[in-house]
Amino acid sequence: MSTRLPTAKLGRTGLRVARLGYGGADILMVPGGRSVTENQVKTILNTALDSGINLIDTANCYGRSEELIGKYISNRRSEYYLATKCGCTSLDEWRGKKSIHIWTKKNLARCLDESLDRLKTDYVDLMQLHNPTVGECLRGELVDTLKDMRNQGKVRSIGVSTSIPDLPVFLEWDVFDQLQIPYSALQRENEEWITKAAEMGIGTVIRGGVARGEPGVGQGHTGNAKAMWRKFDEAKLDELRENRESKTVFMLRFTLTHPDIHSTIVATINQKHLQENVRALLKGPLPADVYEESKRRLDAVGVKSAEAT
Repeated sequence: MSTRLPTAKLGRTGLRVARLGYGGADILMVPGGRSVTENQVKTILNTALDSGINLIDTANCYGRSEELIGKYISNRRSEYYLATKCGCTSLDEWRGKKSIHIWTKKNLARCLDESLDRLKTDYVDLMQLHNPTVGECLRGELVDTLKDMRNQGKVRSIGVSTSIPDLPVFLEWDVFDQLQIPYSALQRENEEWITKAAEMGIGTVIRGGVARGEPGVGQGHTGNAKAMWRKFDEAKLDELRENRESKTVFMLRFTLTHPDIHSTIVATINQKHLQENVRALLKGPLPADVYEESKRRLDAVGVKSAEAT
């Protein structure tokens, strides 16, 4: 087994990214969230880079995530590509409010300047809109704002974090270099749209590729996540796992078997989980027959892809 992480060209961004990226969401510190120590953050970030992961994904609203990334790995800036997200409110503004986004040019500019300062860099490789609707994009002239950031040299490529029903429209626009899309064996609605995006030359980065990891092993699960994992049991996917292969590893391998995914970001503060994810990537995709049988069983319990037209 090779110890070098496989990579893929992230569409027209031109970035050659490891097929496993690190998501900074678990560094998030908000009311009700888990507290992590700075030493934990320093260790996990440097372990990720030492493992060959070269895509670090965060967001302006991820609490101290950007600050700690800047503090602990900005000295290794040449070793990784940096992706963040804009449109968020500040953490203080977030508290007690229903919406965590303000879709205006002014707020996007604030996010960019604040993120650059926190991350201790003068540019980000990828700036993504953080889950706007099509209508919000149009009303706020958000795409033009991203293009301005790119023209200023503060942003190298532009993207959007999105899903159905907005995803097909964003593809029609053909203005984004990259799309961040939720997808896993238990969340397959975007499956065909991922292929369509890649065929257009657009980079595809996956979030939620392990559905927050196997229940009962220290992961926090919402009601939605628990419902998704019940489908794993209904589809009897345990029968398809290799001997001693965890459910999380099976899930990650399923995600990475999709031929048109360029990278998938997994958030963790746990070194053991990170190392397990790396081993899953190095193990390679699921065998073709196991992959097809998994999809057949998932189809049978109602976990299907939406048709891409």
